[in-house]
Amino acid sequence: MKNTVIIACFFLSAMAIYPGAIREEADLSDDKAKTSYAFGMVVGADFKQTGFEIDYAAFTEGLKAIMEELETKLDRDEAIEIVQNAFESIMNRQAAESQAKEAVFLTENASRDGITVTESGLQYEIIEEGNGPKPESGDTVLVHYEGKLTNDTVFDSSYNQEKPEEIPLNMVIPGWSEGIQLMNVGSKFRLFIPSNLAYGEYGAGSVIPPYSTLIFTIDLLDIVQEEMDNEETADFAD
Repeated sequence: MKNTVIIACFFLSAMAIYPGAIREEADLSDDKAKTSYAFGMVVGADFKQTGFEIDYAAFTEGLKAIMEELETKLDRDEAIEIVQNAFESIMNRQAAESQAKEAVFLTENASRDGITVTESGLQYEIIEEGNGPKPESGDTVLVHYEGKLTNDTVFDSSYNQEKPEEIPLNMVIPGWSEGIQLMNVGSKFRLFIPSNLAYGEYGAGSVIPPYSTLIFTIDLLDIVQEEMDNEETADFAD
């Protein structure tokens, strides 16, 4: 919603400069017309992505009334409330749809052979079992990994960089930390991390949508730094 509001503000600013741009067909022979048309495309794409439906005639009438300082059919506060309620309704609907899709995926995935489900809801598959030690929650581990969404979109990969990464387990999402602690060094697991153990209702930027189950394939190569116990920590502090 924030992106839509920001884009719409830019759009309205452009229309204030070029009020003559409201017409049935645009002639893009000059920069002003191209800029106005471009704003229309961007705002339209944003509305379409959110599922917002526009009555073009009413939209244009409201826009023109503000731009030309005509009498409006709604007062400003009422208009703002209507828009906020509309976007809230869209976001609630999208959230419900995303949660339903996630629930279906996790239920179906849990029924596959070789999938284990933990008490927290984390699901994992053992690809290769190692025989080294298991890390603890405060350890730093050396791993190769690939993260993707359930639609197979890869959003992060150390394999592509051809270099493993050192990752402190107390600085990652809960599902990652739990899953790594199930692995012996030398193991390769596939983790299916529900959104409540990942980025939840907010997602992560434009990369990970809200209510996204994350699929990580992980090679646990080594424990590079173990958490100091209380006695060692006290000695270090002295």
